[in-house]
Amino acid sequence: MNLEKMFEMQKALDERIIKEKGLEGQDLLPNLILALQVELAECANEWRGFKHWSNDREPRTKHPLEVSPNGAFRKGGNPLLEEYVDCLHFILSIGNRIGFNNDATIQQIIKRSKEREVETNIGIGKVFSHLMSLVFGFYFSIEDEGTYVRSFERFLNLGKMLGFTPEQIEAAYMEKNAVNHQRQQEGY
Repeated sequence: MNLEKMFEMQKALDERIIKEKGLEGQDLLPNLILALQVELAECANEWRGFKHWSNDREPRTKHPLEVSPNGAFRKGGNPLLEEYVDCLHFILSIGNRIGFNNDATIQQIIKRSKEREVETNIGIGKVFSHLMSLVFGFYFSIEDEGTYVRSFERFLNLGKMLGFTPEQIEAAYMEKNAVNHQRQQEGY
C-alpha cells in the first residue's frame, strides 16, 4: 500500500474542497476528527459483530440489488470496505492537516503496522473501541505524533482483522477518491 501517494491524493482533494467551499483559514480539524469518529462507527455498524442482540451478526460485504440514482440497477460492492476506506480518507486528512504526512511519520506507521501482531486475541470489537478512544484523544493530544502513528497503525491492523488486503484497501481508496472528486465536480 502506497501511503505516500494516498496522502498526496487526499491533500489534493482536501485543497480542492477548501478552495471550492471557501474554507480557507478555517480550523477544520475538529470537523475531521468528528467525521472520523462517525465513519468508524459506520464501519463498526457494517461489521455488525458487536450486535449480540441480533441474529444477523455477519459483516455486510455485499450490497443488495438496489436502484442507483440514475435508475440503473447495480449489484456488488463491499459496504464494510467502503466504510473502512471512508475512515482512511479522514485519517489521511488529519495527518495532512497536522503535518504528520512526512516520510519519517509514514515510515513509522508502516514499520509499526508490520511489527505489531494483529490483535485477534482481543477481538475486533475491542479494536474498534480502542481506536475510537485514540481518535477521541486527538482533541487533547493531536500534536503528539505518537498518538497519530499508533492510531493509524491500529487502523491498518483493523483492516487486516476485517480481512482486507493492502491491495484491496488501496484500490478501494483510489476508487473512492475519484468518486469524491466527481462529487465535487457535480456540486456535492
